[in-house]
Parts: sequence; C-alpha cells; structure tokens
Amino acid sequence: TDFLDENFNDNFYKAGDNNFIRGAYHFFLPSESAESQARYFLKQVHLEPGDLPPVLDIEHKGDLTPREIKNAALTWLRLVEKHYSVKPIIYTNYDFKIKYLGDSIFDQYPYWIAHYYVNKLKYHGAWKLWQQTDVGKVGGIKGDVDFDIYNGSMYDLQKFTIPDNFDRDN
Repeated sequence: TDFLDENFNDNFYKAGDNNFIRGAYHFFLPSESAESQARYFLKQVHLEPGDLPPVLDIEHKGDLTPREIKNAALTWLRLVEKHYSVKPIIYTNYDFKIKYLGDSIFDQYPYWIAHYYVNKLKYHGAWKLWQQTDVGKVGGIKGDVDFDIYNGSMYDLQKFTIPDNFDRDN
C-alpha cells in the first residue's frame, strides 16, 4: 500500500519509448487490505493500450485462511479488472495455485506460472506465461534477470495486451 520500486517509472516509460511490450505486477502482501493494495496499484501504475494486462503476484498466504486468501485475491482482481476492463494475470507457483487458487472461479484469469530451473514445463493446465528462471543473463544489464516464455505466437501476445479502445481516464 506504500511501496513502489524506485526504478519502476524510469524502466516502465523507457520500455515504452523503445517499443517493448511492457507490464507491471503487484506483489501481494497478505497482511494488508486487498482493496488498499489494488487502489495503490491503480494510483501508481498507468497501463496503456499495448501493455500486458496487470499482474497479481500472489505467493504467500501469511496468516490468512485458504478462504481469506481466495477472497483477498478476488477482491484485488475484480477491482483492477473493473478499472482496466481486462482480466488481470495471476502470477504464482503451481503449488500455491493448486492449494489456494484452485477453485474454478480463478480459471477465468490468465495464469503466469513460476517454475524455475527445468527445461520443460510439466504443468498440464492452461497457462499464458512461464517464468523459467530468475538467473538469466542479458547483455547490458548488470545482475540476474528473469526469463519468461509466452505460450503462443507473437500475434497472440499482441492480442493479449490491453486493447486500443482502452480509456485510460476511466
């Protein structure tokens, strides 16, 4: 509800200036109100047509019960979906998804699976993105970077982004 990566705006807008498909995620904190977290995300992140849908990174349940974490996730997802008129992406690992977000209501949201250090994804459900590693190397970037795979063609990826008719002032 009060933290923004100090490099977010610079990285986000420079990515757009260089014609990258860009996106933004919110790292969910179970100890904070889901509504407050969604409102903070919407205040800080100004997605535009051509950007990836917003992402809910949810990996920890904290002291919440399974029902409470499901309700919190749905609160965030629904508020952000209402604003952007697109289904947000759920980013999490397979075990968390099955244990806490396995209800069919979550099947309507695109799934970005975190599953590191394997050559082939063994998950058999529907997924849009796969974060394959967090120790990738890219020339010009100091340190490790995440490597992700999109499950589809470049055309599919472009169709997956926020549509041109999105009204950013809604």
